[in-house]
Amino acid sequence: MLKQLADDERTLIFYESPMRLVKTLEEFIIYFGADRQCSVSRELTKMFEENKQGTLREVADYFNQKTVKGEIVIVVAGKD
Repeated sequence: MLKQLADDERTLIFYESPMRLVKTLEEFIIYFGADRQCSVSRELTKMFEENKQGTLREVADYFNQKTVKGEIVIVVAGKD
């Protein structure tokens, strides 16, 4: 499925478990490329809301260095 989405020009939105976040971002890098822009948001509308934007590689590296809890939303830019 990710292979088919790699050429999609629309913005892609995914809901993911905190335990699978980094693994999913690494899979996205394989299919979409490390330089594709993305945003990861967690705990939306709550006290500990967090948003991180950048390339898939930057965001994967950021979350690889920390423990993540809560509900996760990943937004990936469509192909140029």
